[in-house]
Amino acid sequence: MPIQTIETQPFSDQKPGTSGLRKRTERFAVPHYVETFVQSIFDSLEGFRGKTLVIGGDGRYFNDTAIQRIIKIAAANGFGAVKVGQGGLLSTPGASHVIRHSRAFGGIILSASHNPGGPDGDFGIKYNVGNGGPAPEKLTDAIYAHTKTITRYLTYDVPDIDLSRLGVQQVRGMTVEVIDPVADYAELMQQLFDFDRIRALFASGFRMQFDAMHAVTGPYATRILEDLLGAPKGTVINGVPLPDFGGGHPDPNLVYAKPLYDLMMGPDAPDFGAASDGDGDRNLIIGRGRFVTPSDSLAILAANAPRAPGYAAGIAGIARSMPTSAAADRVAEKLGIEMHETPTGWKFFGNLLDAGRVTICGEESAGTGSNHVREKDGLWAVLLWLNILAARGESVDDIVRDHWATYGRNYYTRHDYDEVDATAATALMAALRERLPTLAGSRLDGKMVASADDFTYLDPVDGSVSGQQGVRLIFSDGSRIVFRLSGTGTVGATLRVYLERYEPAHGQHDLDTQSALAPLIAIAEAVAGIRARTGRDAPSVIT
Repeated sequence: MPIQTIETQPFSDQKPGTSGLRKRTERFAVPHYVETFVQSIFDSLEGFRGKTLVIGGDGRYFNDTAIQRIIKIAAANGFGAVKVGQGGLLSTPGASHVIRHSRAFGGIILSASHNPGGPDGDFGIKYNVGNGGPAPEKLTDAIYAHTKTITRYLTYDVPDIDLSRLGVQQVRGMTVEVIDPVADYAELMQQLFDFDRIRALFASGFRMQFDAMHAVTGPYATRILEDLLGAPKGTVINGVPLPDFGGGHPDPNLVYAKPLYDLMMGPDAPDFGAASDGDGDRNLIIGRGRFVTPSDSLAILAANAPRAPGYAAGIAGIARSMPTSAAADRVAEKLGIEMHETPTGWKFFGNLLDAGRVTICGEESAGTGSNHVREKDGLWAVLLWLNILAARGESVDDIVRDHWATYGRNYYTRHDYDEVDATAATALMAALRERLPTLAGSRLDGKMVASADDFTYLDPVDGSVSGQQGVRLIFSDGSRIVFRLSGTGTVGATLRVYLERYEPAHGQHDLDTQSALAPLIAIAEAVAGIRARTGRDAPSVIT
């Protein structure tokens, strides 16, 4: 049967965001929408003929349909092989590892990460390059440009692949291998962490609860925590991936993982609580009576990483996204290693990791990871915490308090205003940018603004420049307010406001976070006019 050339027309809304193309599921279900975007990806690549493509997703609604279409388009465009997770499942860090481990040309990951799923939920497609990381801006810009001129896509009219059956199948000369989505990843984790020590921790009566949120990490956590590490059955809850995530919102924060938080703050709390998101790249860490902010978690993991075998030689450096608190900076300074501040988006860490400049990376949005893959990795963070707990023999609370006593505490919060009118949000940011020249050197509610800018990043490896990455107000005492629009939503715009102040090692570390940051919260409202411009009296989510 010959290759089919299907005529199509450009769609005007296929510009990739921070993590690929994300829209409502119903948008992806429009005829030719998926095919047009995937063909635009392939038309923007060179040298893939006969090479391997990895495909997988988080199991959300429409995942299996999209995978079947992508396999046929890949075959028609000349790929030699496809590796796809059984049932269409591959966590985002798992897919990154498969790309790297199998030396694939690249991969397509089907996920909208922490966004809700189902027919009325969200869907997403992103392309990862051969190092296992997200496509760089140069490539996503080329893909978007092609979506505006595309006139056809290539495919085959052949039966669907049986995604439930492990093994090799064929699509018109292209090999399709359905793989165990967990096996390679679990083997990698055993190389990085001291599984014997963690097994002994569980054998000692250590209790844990991991909430997989009916998302992709369920099979990974069950295999590793319960089967390989000996955690009691039932340690993993909500472990079966569902197309609509059980009707929940698979975002491991204090709003959507509130049952876990309530358990950990209760009288019969386990020793350790954790959760991951839709595609397995984010994490939530809670000890008995102690929530660990993602920024603090990054700093603590970096400071303690050599306790795990995979990092015993020490770490080369740390990278964090600009809105993430400076807690990790203090660790890097004490260790005498490199510290890098990048825009939001894991793709900006790729060059630093590939160049060996950094070992551990993190974002305030609950993403942490290392050079073992080129994506953030929720379960990796949980396992490194377990390794640290086993090695130190202390509680999460003890470890956090000791860290603050050594490095000081960065009081930090993020206020999200979800699904704000996009025009209003854009106008708010434009108004802030116009005021930047007059804000620097001024006083806001008695606090001196030392600098005010729109963050621009110069990549130290390839020299590329990324501008307009977030408006920053940095005060003379080191406090910060950052405003930026998120690229992960699918409706309207998400305005994010980040607030931070530093308390030294000998200072007060037990203040309520929102109270400690109340003066900065008031300044942020006054300088940006959030209520007046958006009509919102309060954030949708506070983390």
